[in-house]
Amino acid sequence: MTTEYWRWKEYNWKNPDIDWKDAKNITVGVDVGSVSSQAVIMTDGELYAYSNMRTGSDSPESAENALDWALKDTGMTLDNILYAVGTGYGRVNVPFADRAITEIACHGRGANFMYGPTVRTILDMGGQDCKVIQVDEKGKVQEFLMNDKCAAGTGRGMEVFADLLEIPIEDIGELSFQVDEEPEPVSSTCVIFAKTEATGLLRQGWPKNDVLAAYCSAMALRVVALIERVGVEEDFAITGGIAKNAGVVKRLTGYLNLEALQPKHDTQIAGALGGALFAQTLAVKEGKVPS
Repeated sequence: MTTEYWRWKEYNWKNPDIDWKDAKNITVGVDVGSVSSQAVIMTDGELYAYSNMRTGSDSPESAENALDWALKDTGMTLDNILYAVGTGYGRVNVPFADRAITEIACHGRGANFMYGPTVRTILDMGGQDCKVIQVDEKGKVQEFLMNDKCAAGTGRGMEVFADLLEIPIEDIGELSFQVDEEPEPVSSTCVIFAKTEATGLLRQGWPKNDVLAAYCSAMALRVVALIERVGVEEDFAITGGIAKNAGVVKRLTGYLNLEALQPKHDTQIAGALGGALFAQTLAVKEGKVPS
């Protein structure tokens, strides 16, 4: 059987301290992204459960699978959910959603919940794009810029390198620091060019860790260029799957000469979390629950 080095661990979680049956207001946000899908369940404004899994070829099915896994072993069903919001690339294809809201707005709202009201700049490093989002103290988007023309600087680009170097994707960040000295970055123009260059370096006898360091550095530089076009204001927070890769994050914050806030929740659920928060607001606004 062929080893899939790119395959990251899928998982779900629930808060053992909450009995959802006591809740008056249960809302859901489902983020169907290009690479991964997340579902977040909130009870009376508190984070109750979530899931994170690979997006399949069918957006409605991916949304349903994500919610089913978040609901697993909770005893809750779709009938118990007051309001649901879909977000992400597949937001209009979430069959049980009451409303669809853009991932930009949801990430702003979700990061505000995750990191607090002092957050002003959010970098979302997703599966197929990077977004820089400026928000106010309530998480409302003031300005944003997105790069979605190339997989370089995204989770999918890192998956390509994991398979190329035959290194589990969750090990890349740590291994990229196990080098004698920091190498020059590989090409940051395109993931295909970077892959070709990395293959050439391996043939020249470069250790895999050096190639990883060169690619992580290239990813960081590409994202820095995007951030500088918008500007960065403290406090600065990072969301998305690449936020879990220290090899990219530490180099990125080093180039920017600032520290990123430490997450209190899983960085990949920001969009779905924002969706669940919007669902709560909309449920009240539409008279489904008392304000």
